[in-house]
Amino acid sequence: MPEALINLMGQVAWPLALAVAWLAGELGHRWLALPRISSYGIAGFLLAAGQAGVLPEVRGGAMALLANVAFGLILFELGYRINLAWLRANPWLGLTSVVESACTFYAVFVVAQALGVPILPALLLSALAMSTSPAAVLRVVNEARSSGQVTERTLHLSAFNCVLALVVFKAVVGYEVLSSAGSVFQAVWNSLVVVLVSAGIGALFGVAVPGLLRLLGGLARNATVVFALAVLMLTALTDALKFSPLLAALAFGLVARHRRVVLSQVQRNFGALGDLLTVLLFVFVGATLDWRQAQAGIGLALAVVVVRLMAKTLATTLFARLSGITWRKGALTGLALTPLSAFAILLLEQSRHLKLDLLEEVAGVMAIALLLEVVGPLLTRWALVWAGETQRKEEG
Repeated sequence: MPEALINLMGQVAWPLALAVAWLAGELGHRWLALPRISSYGIAGFLLAAGQAGVLPEVRGGAMALLANVAFGLILFELGYRINLAWLRANPWLGLTSVVESACTFYAVFVVAQALGVPILPALLLSALAMSTSPAAVLRVVNEARSSGQVTERTLHLSAFNCVLALVVFKAVVGYEVLSSAGSVFQAVWNSLVVVLVSAGIGALFGVAVPGLLRLLGGLARNATVVFALAVLMLTALTDALKFSPLLAALAFGLVARHRRVVLSQVQRNFGALGDLLTVLLFVFVGATLDWRQAQAGIGLALAVVVVRLMAKTLATTLFARLSGITWRKGALTGLALTPLSAFAILLLEQSRHLKLDLLEEVAGVMAIALLLEVVGPLLTRWALVWAGETQRKEEG
């Protein structure tokens, strides 16, 4: 192949992949009733360097930053939808999250150890398994225009799961740094300090940005652009300082909501910008996966997916009556919490500066991410449909 053609293909690889993924999403949604994000992930996986070779290796760089910005917008929106007053009125919801996350951690750790995974990768895998991908959950909810008890509990529990998973993940990373480098300062910095400072920076943005909008006027007109720019700045800042863009964006949205900033439905979805970055995010996540590593970890992946689903569903069902819903809706909430891939992959990518090579070290992660990239959003959609909370006539 001529060198000029190779250079041209390299320059148009990402735009071409995004266009193919978008088309796959529309066709898969219309013909197979698949959530669009499932098709985006499949397209990214098939076009990745380890498969078709259309896309280059996705390790750091500008595309990783854009994927983090896309995830940051979603986390900001999720944080904005969290109602802390509901938690005070119904503390059983918060307890459900803690018990469900703890059960998931323990169940996955036991299975990983039984299958011969070393203790550190088993702990990291268990921490990741606690989480639910808010990107998948929120996009499925928005796509299906879903609302109701299962929808709201799924959104709130996915946010709590991410925070708990991130805290435990950082604690395990801190333990690894302590055991390998012997530095208490580095261990505390990479665990407790990162969590607290990331949340603090996000909260600071949550106070400052609404204040600036009120000062300048035109809150309703300018909110979408200003909040999108703020998430971009927040993501770039926390990424450059090696803090957590994920936790910062979630805290930003949470505090902004409680500063009485009201966003319209279009603003909350970030319009066409949000749609475009969502395509990029799930293509990026799919492109990080290599079929050879996924194939090697498929046995562990199947076991983890099954026990994780059982643990989450069992916990949400047991606490259903106490938190004010039926057992059936409790079980459907657990089913809706299946997605995992985007949060886990980006969290692992953001830990690369520690030189731990966690994406390769945590056995089975690629296979788990690949399975749940497709199955996770589909199960969330089914759960919301079975709960009777989706609008039958969706957007085309």
